Amino acid sequence: MASRLPASNSCAAITECRRGRVSAAAAAAAQSIMTAELAASVAAVPRISVQHAPAPVPAKANMRKEMEEDNWEALVAPLHPVLRDEIVRYGELVAACYKAFDLDPSSDRYLNCKYGKKNMLRGVGMPDAGYEVTKYVYATPDISLPIPTQSGSTCCGRWIGYVAVSSSDVGRRDIVVSFRGTVTSTEWIANLMSSLEVARFDPHDPRPDVKVASGFLNLYTSGDSSTKFGSGSCREQLLAEVSRLLHKYKGEEVSITLAGHSMGSALALLLGYDIAELGLNQGAPVMVYSYGGPRVGNAGFKRRCEELGVKVLRVANVNDPVTKLPGVIFNENFRNPMGGGLSSYAHVGVELALDFFKVRDPVCVHDLDAYIRLLKCHPKNGAAVQAKRNRDAAGDIARKARELLSSVQVAEAWTWQDAAMQLGNWMQLLNI
Repeated sequence: MASRLPASNSCAAITECRRGRVSAAAAAAAQSIMTAELAASVAAVPRISVQHAPAPVPAKANMRKEMEEDNWEALVAPLHPVLRDEIVRYGELVAACYKAFDLDPSSDRYLNCKYGKKNMLRGVGMPDAGYEVTKYVYATPDISLPIPTQSGSTCCGRWIGYVAVSSSDVGRRDIVVSFRGTVTSTEWIANLMSSLEVARFDPHDPRPDVKVASGFLNLYTSGDSSTKFGSGSCREQLLAEVSRLLHKYKGEEVSITLAGHSMGSALALLLGYDIAELGLNQGAPVMVYSYGGPRVGNAGFKRRCEELGVKVLRVANVNDPVTKLPGVIFNENFRNPMGGGLSSYAHVGVELALDFFKVRDPVCVHDLDAYIRLLKCHPKNGAAVQAKRNRDAAGDIARKARELLSSVQVAEAWTWQDAAMQLGNWMQLLNI
C-alpha cells in the first residue's frame, strides 16, 4: 500500500513513485512518520485518509448520482478510484487553459487563447478529451494601474477560460466551464481585494447576508465592450452560453460541471452559485471542482450554496498558502467577534487534502500539474494518498499576518482586510 511521505520530500516522491523507486523499507519509514504526525495533530482538525476502496467500482453514471445525493462524502473517504479519475480528468481540462494561454508579447493573441475553438483541445494535446469547445470566456477586472502594463491597457478583457460540452458521457450531456488562475497584474490586484461585498445576483432577492470577496466579484461582473474577442462581463457571457446549451439539450439528461485552479476556482464557485440562485439549471446538478482554491465568501454564502444544492469538491494541498486566503485570521475556524459569520470567510464544500512540498521548489505547493501528478502516480486500485489537515502551514501564515500588524504604528486603524492584502503582497514577492 502506498504511503504518504514526509511533506518535505513529497514532490520528489511523486517522481520516485512514477519511476517505481519507493522501497518497502522507505514506505514503512514514511508510514511511521505519518503515524507520529497524526498523533501530534489537533483532534478537531478533519482528516481524509485515502485507502483501498472497499466497494466495487460503480458505473460513472451511478457515481454521479452518489455525488449528487451524498456531496462526495461517501466517495472521498476513502477516495474512490472512479472519483479520482474524475478529479484528474477535470483537472486536465483546467490545465488546458494554461497550455492554451498565449504569453508571447509579440503575438496578436497575447494574453488570449492561441487556438480557435475547434482546435483548442487538439492544440494542447487532448484530441480525445470527449468535449467540444463552444465558447471562449473573457474577464475584465475594473481596476486601473498607475503604470501601463506591457500589453497596453490596464483594463482589458483577457481570456480566462472556455465552455465545452461532452460528445458522450455515459448517457448524460456534461456542460463544462473551465477557468485558469491568476496571470495578469490586474488579476493579482483583484485577488487582494478581500473586503466582503453583497453578491446581489438575484435582482428580486438581494440576500444581504450572502457576501463574497469584492475582488472576485469585480472580476466576475465587470465588462469591457472594447475588446475584440469578447463582449459583456464574464458573468453575462457565461450565463448566456450555459442557458443556450441547456435549451439546446433540453430533452437530454444534463449536468453542469465547473472547474478552476486558484482564482479560477473562485470564479467557478461564483458561477455555480449564480446559476443555482437564478434557477437556470432547471434541476440539472451543479458541481464545482476546485483546485488550490481560496475562500470566496462568508458563512452566509456557504449556507446558501448548500441550500441550493451546489456540490463543491475542494482539492487542496495542506502546504498551499492560497487555500488559506482570504480570511487568514477570521474564517470558519475563528470568526470575527464583531460581526460573527457574516464578516468572516468560510470554505464551501468537501475537502480532499493532499500533502506535498519541495524545499528547492516551494512554488510547487500551488502548481496544478503537481496536484494532478500526485493523484495520477498511485495505482487506481490501491491507496492513493494519506493526507491530513495540518494547521502548521496556516499557522505560519497567521504568524506572518500578526507580524505585519505589529509592524504598523497605528495597528488599531488597520483593518484585517488590509492585513490580508499585505500578506498577498508578501506571497506575490515569493512568487507563490
